[in-house]
Amino acid sequence: MLVNNLQRYSVVLLLLVAVACGKNDQPAMQGPPPVSVVAQKVIHANASYYDEYPAIVRALNEVELRAQVNGYITGIHFTEGQRVKKGERLYSIDQQQYQAAYQQALANLQTQEANLLKAEKDVERYRELDKRDAIAKQQVDYAEATYSAAQKQVEAAKAAVNSVQTNVRYSTIVAPFDGTIGISNVRLGAAVSAGQTLLNTISSDNPIAVDVTVDQREIFRFTQLQKNATSSSDSTFRLAFGADVYLASGKISVIDRAVDPQTGSIRIRLTFPNPDHSLRSGMSGTLRVQTHTQNSVVIPFEAVTEQLGEFFVYVTVEDDKKVSQRKVLLGKQIGKNIIVREGLKEGETIVVKGVQNLREGSAIALAQPEAAK
Repeated sequence: MLVNNLQRYSVVLLLLVAVACGKNDQPAMQGPPPVSVVAQKVIHANASYYDEYPAIVRALNEVELRAQVNGYITGIHFTEGQRVKKGERLYSIDQQQYQAAYQQALANLQTQEANLLKAEKDVERYRELDKRDAIAKQQVDYAEATYSAAQKQVEAAKAAVNSVQTNVRYSTIVAPFDGTIGISNVRLGAAVSAGQTLLNTISSDNPIAVDVTVDQREIFRFTQLQKNATSSSDSTFRLAFGADVYLASGKISVIDRAVDPQTGSIRIRLTFPNPDHSLRSGMSGTLRVQTHTQNSVVIPFEAVTEQLGEFFVYVTVEDDKKVSQRKVLLGKQIGKNIIVREGLKEGETIVVKGVQNLREGSAIALAQPEAAK
């Protein structure tokens, strides 16, 4: 029995030794194979692109036409939506009551002037008599007072004439400047009230203004652009409406006096020529500001990965055998490329194709562009 047990133990031991020897003969486990990627060196390059800002088209000069006297509209003397000249008659308001009041005021003025003439002759005669002590002093004083009162009454009558004459003038509304008039808010026969009824709006449209709001950090940049403007043909400022770009270029007219403390922004006004009147006040568009940069880091956008709102690229390390993930701060995208503001230096090598298969420390094998996965 003892011999049989020893034989069994010997067989088991031999099997264990054989298994152990078999394991030692197998090759050691290896890591994942290198990822095939395309890489390129980071270089500095000049870049030209447009920064874009929401813009609103404004009239440089715009006035609401309101009635300044009460009455009824008796005439409309323009075609809606057309250009009008300064001083051109636009609306007429019933003048009958104002003409009647004007004639009455003129008649009263003539009466007061006649009274003044009589008072003047009386006071001159009494003054001569007073020199010879031929009249009571009291009568002279009365004549002087009557003459002074007559002078005041003439002045009051003249003021009344001017006031009524102003009402007569206000009953005809004329264009305050050259511009385009809109659609009338009133029709013939409509009753209007002084200072309340809006008749129409007139605005200038050549040149025309474009307003944008920019962050206060850009004040210095726009101030320099305003100083360095050379001519109206400078293409630094262009106006776009979707895919359509306005042909004429603009220039900075005014930078507002102060920053809005609530938003930290400032308003800037530009002017654009508008000879064909295709730009209309109230239009919304995009102001495109051309920017030229020198020695900027520009890389293919496909080299960038995003994680939780942050952006990274893979930089090659260990003689291009592995990669390390690097956080970068991006600038403006230009077509298929993008400017890197921070995070990369000239001469470093980054992966531009195959980044979707990489992670921190991944081994890589550099390949030609057509061979990259």
